[in-house]
Amino acid sequence: MSDTPVTPLLDTVNLPKDLRALAPELLPQLARELREEMISAVSVTGGHLGAGLGVVELTVALHYVFDTPRDVLIWDVGHQAYPHKLLTGRRDRMRTLRQGGGLSGFTKRSESEYDPFGAAHSSTSISAALGFAVANKLAGKPGKAIAVIGDGAMSAGMAYEAMNNAREAGNRLIVILNDNDMSIAPPVGAFSAYLARLISSKKFISMRERMKKFARAMPRPLHNAAKKAEEFARGMATGGTLFEELGFYYVGPVDGHNLEHLLPVLENVRDAEEGPILVHVVTQKGKGYAPAEAAEDKYHGVQKFDVVTGAQVKAPPGPPSYTNIFAKALIAEATRDDKVVAITAAMPSGTGLDKFAQAFPERSFDVGIAEQHAVTFAAGLAAQGYRPFVAIYSTFLQRAYDQVVHDVAIQNLPVRFAMDRAGLVGADGATHAGSFDIAYLATLPNMVVMAAADEVELVNMVHLMALHDSGPIAVRYPRGNGTGIAIPETPQVIEIGKGRIMREGKKVAIMSLGTRLEEAMKAADRLDAQGLSTTVADMRFAKPLDVALIRRLLATHDVAVTIEEGSSGGFGAHVLTWASDEGLIDGGLKLRTMRLPDIFQDHEKPEKQYADAGLDADAIVTTVLTALRHNSVGVIEGARA
Repeated sequence: MSDTPVTPLLDTVNLPKDLRALAPELLPQLARELREEMISAVSVTGGHLGAGLGVVELTVALHYVFDTPRDVLIWDVGHQAYPHKLLTGRRDRMRTLRQGGGLSGFTKRSESEYDPFGAAHSSTSISAALGFAVANKLAGKPGKAIAVIGDGAMSAGMAYEAMNNAREAGNRLIVILNDNDMSIAPPVGAFSAYLARLISSKKFISMRERMKKFARAMPRPLHNAAKKAEEFARGMATGGTLFEELGFYYVGPVDGHNLEHLLPVLENVRDAEEGPILVHVVTQKGKGYAPAEAAEDKYHGVQKFDVVTGAQVKAPPGPPSYTNIFAKALIAEATRDDKVVAITAAMPSGTGLDKFAQAFPERSFDVGIAEQHAVTFAAGLAAQGYRPFVAIYSTFLQRAYDQVVHDVAIQNLPVRFAMDRAGLVGADGATHAGSFDIAYLATLPNMVVMAAADEVELVNMVHLMALHDSGPIAVRYPRGNGTGIAIPETPQVIEIGKGRIMREGKKVAIMSLGTRLEEAMKAADRLDAQGLSTTVADMRFAKPLDVALIRRLLATHDVAVTIEEGSSGGFGAHVLTWASDEGLIDGGLKLRTMRLPDIFQDHEKPEKQYADAGLDADAIVTTVLTALRHNSVGVIEGARA
C-alpha cells in the first residue's frame, strides 16, 4: 500500500474545462472538496455562506454539462456564486472575498469571463439570460443561456415578466429554479428523479411534438382540449402547470444534491430541440455543514467563524445599530397609534421589522421581493387613513421609483419611507450603496427628505414621520452602529424644514446633512485651531431646505461648505440652486459642495470608502483651506469630485 498522499481533485481543477475532463463518478468527491474549501475561505472573510453550500452539486453539474463560458451561466443575486468562483479560476483569491481590492461578494463582469452578467439585486437573471439567448439566436451562435434563480427571487414580478417573453429564445434559454426555502416541491426521491429524466428525454419531447402536430390537424375545439389535457396531466404529476402556462417546458422536481439525478436531466435539457425549459431543482440551504443546517437562517450571511464549532467571531460590544434604534422607535409609535403599520420587502431582519412583527403581527407586512408592490400597497393604506412605514434599503427603493412618483408623490399620500443602509455600506460594495436617494427623492414635489445625524435624531425623525399626514416623508440612516449617545424616553418634535446650529463661528460655515456631522465637528476643531472660527450646522432636511438658516450662514461667513453622504444632484445641488436663484453667489462668497464622487465605489471598509470619497475631516479641512486660497469670484466646485 502506497504512502504517497493523494492529490485533492480540487487542486486539479482551475477552470471548468478541467472539471469536464473528470469521470462522472469523481464528481461527488469534487463536490465534497469544493464545499470544504468554501467553508474554509468564508470562515476567514465572512460573507454569504448558506446559499453557496446549497448549490455545490448544482454548480459542479452545470459547469460539467454545459460549455461555459460559451454557454453563459447567470446567477440571480449572486449570494450563491462562491462555488462558481472557486471553479472558475479564482480559488487563489477567495480569501480576499469582500475585502478591499479583493473579489466581489457577487458576480461581476470585470472580474471574470465566467461572470457574463453582474448581480446583487434580486430577480434579474431570467431577463438577462433571455437577452443573451436572443442575441445568440440573432447572431446564429449556438450558445445556451442558463439562469439560476431562487424560489425567493421568484416572488418578484420581474421574473414573471421575463418568463412571459421567454418563447422568443426557444431552446437557447434554460431556467434553473433553485427551490431551497419555500418547499414548493413534493418530496423528492427515486420516482420523481425517474419522472424528471423521462420527461426531459429527447424521445418524450419528440413524441410530445409529434402529438402536438397531430392535434393541430384536429378541429380547433378538440385540439385545444387535447392540449389542455396533456398539460394538466403532466402538471398534476410534476407541479409545473404555472410554468407551462408561461411558455416553459417544465422538468422536475430533481434532487439538487444527487449528481446521479442531476447530470442526465441537465444533459437532456442541454440537447433538447424544444424550449425554453425550466428545471425545478430542490436543494437545502447550508447543506453539508452542520452549524449552517441547524441555524434558523442557514448561515445566510456570516461574520468570520470557527470552522470546527461554527461559532462566529463577534464584534466587540458597541452602541445599538441604527436599524435596531429605528425598530424600537417605530414600535413606540405603533404603541401610541394603532394606525401605524409597517411594510418590508423580504428584509424583516435587515430592516428591524422582525421586531415590529413580534410586537404587532397584524400590522406588519412582508410582501416578498416586491418593492414596487410594497410602495403602492402602502399608498393604498395611506389613502384609507393608515400611517404606513415602508422600511426598505436605499438601494432597493430604487426598484420602486415609478411607484414613489406616480402612486405616492403625485397623489400627495402620506407614505413614510425609512431608508436603511443610506450612504456607503462597506463589504457589499457598489450594488448595495445607498448613494442616490437624496437626489431621486428631493427632486419630487410634495416630498420631505430627512437625514439623521445620530440616534437621537433618528428617533425624533421617526416621531415626526408618524405625526406627518400632509404628504410623503422619508428618512435616511446608515448601516452599522450609532454613536452611543443617550436617547431620551420622549422624542422631540422637530419642525419640518428646520436645521440646528451645533457650534457657532464667524469665518467658515459647514452645513452637514446626515452622519458626516461627526467629521464636520472634528474638522471645525482643527480649523478653529488654525484661527478659522467655524460654524457647524446639522441641516436635517434636504427638502424642504432651511432657507432662513442657509441665508444667514451665507451672509455672515467667508466660506460655506455643504457635505452629504450622497451623490451629485442631492443636498448641495439644492443649496446651490436656491442660492443662485436668490442672487447670493454673485459676490465674493466661496461656496463648495462635498458629496460622493461620480463613480461606483468598490467594496472596502466604510471608513476607508469615505476617506477615498473625500468626505472625512481631512477632506473638509482641505476643501476650506483651498477655497480660502482661491480668489476667483463665484467659483463653484466640488471637493475631490
